[in-house]
Amino acid sequence: MKYKISILISILALSTLTVTAQTGKDLLGRWDLVVDGTDAPYSSWLEVSETDGKLTGRFVGRFGSVRPIREITFDKGALTFILPPQFERRRADLVFEGRLAGRSLSGTTVGEDGRTLNWRGSPAPALKPAAGVKEGRTVALFNGKDISGWKLRSEKSPGCWSVEDGAMTNSKGCVDIISEQKFADFRLKLEFRMAEPSVNGGQRSNSGIYLRGRYEVQIQDDFDKPAESHGAGGVYGFLTPTSNAIRKAGEWQSYEITLVGREVTVILNGKTIIDKQEIAGITGGAIDSAEGTPGPIMLQGDHGKVWFRNITVTELKAGNR
Repeated sequence: MKYKISILISILALSTLTVTAQTGKDLLGRWDLVVDGTDAPYSSWLEVSETDGKLTGRFVGRFGSVRPIREITFDKGALTFILPPQFERRRADLVFEGRLAGRSLSGTTVGEDGRTLNWRGSPAPALKPAAGVKEGRTVALFNGKDISGWKLRSEKSPGCWSVEDGAMTNSKGCVDIISEQKFADFRLKLEFRMAEPSVNGGQRSNSGIYLRGRYEVQIQDDFDKPAESHGAGGVYGFLTPTSNAIRKAGEWQSYEITLVGREVTVILNGKTIIDKQEIAGITGGAIDSAEGTPGPIMLQGDHGKVWFRNITVTELKAGNR
């Protein structure tokens, strides 16, 4: 009799889980994804919401910015979501198929070269900002002489970062550069200068600062343009500055950026343009999607030429730590 009761309880428990999965409630929220690309694993991000009983969502791919998902279907634990390409070298829609098992997602998609790629996802952490944050140590990330304490994102362009007149700078066809030290909550201060179009092959400068290596604050030659989330001072695709405080290319400029949990404050050239706003998820080009862990400062170097100097990070800790 006890054996039969145990079986009945197990069946009831399984039925409850199945019903929950079928409703899609366990799918709602933000997910940090990893896709096993043909060259290397890369980071991605998914958010699923429900509006009037219909699933909707947003997605961040390997590159580019957050974009809406065209269609999401979810039935008996099976998930499919479809969206148009953005910067992917393809014309066909991106199609992700997978399954939800407990609090884990996994499945397959088709890459740009037609190969089947595996992907997996886990719930993104809430990262609620701690109360009573106090300043800790301040670290100088650049000594003004060489790039010790930094490493290239890849070795395809060795030596493409150097020091000119006391500032770190990249050459054409370079890669991103990453601080060896990692940080959780912090205040970053730095100065930067963008190359003028005449120095940059006729192109406007474009760079960025990745906080924890995951959230890009944009650097772009946008003087006198309207503020927008993909432009100067924006958290790429997610947060729009209240105004455009960027100066002309060729001038030295300053950033002061505070990140506590997901809450970011951005001060550009002395003007607060984003004030304690939540960053929903990683931006395109992130080094990883492990949002619950400390991460480095990454400076984008694969676009136009840019200079950085006076780079310091002040660690922030909860008052009781």
